[in-house]
Amino acid sequence: MNRDSDEAKRGRRIALFIAGIGLFWILVTAIGSEYNWSIRTRALFDLVALAGFGGALWMTYQLWRDRQNGKD
Repeated sequence: MNRDSDEAKRGRRIALFIAGIGLFWILVTAIGSEYNWSIRTRALFDLVALAGFGGALWMTYQLWRDRQNGKD
């Protein structure tokens, strides 16, 4: 039972991480548009957000693998 709650906590943490990255991306896009940042600067923040989403995908995959190993 403790293991299930640990996995649930990890899942919630990943979900919050994804939501945070999404909010960060929206805010930076809006701020960049408001202050007329260069396309290069906006692209940098797009890449940062993309890396964050890639990291979240990796964390989700690791959680899935841990759950698959726990079925044995």
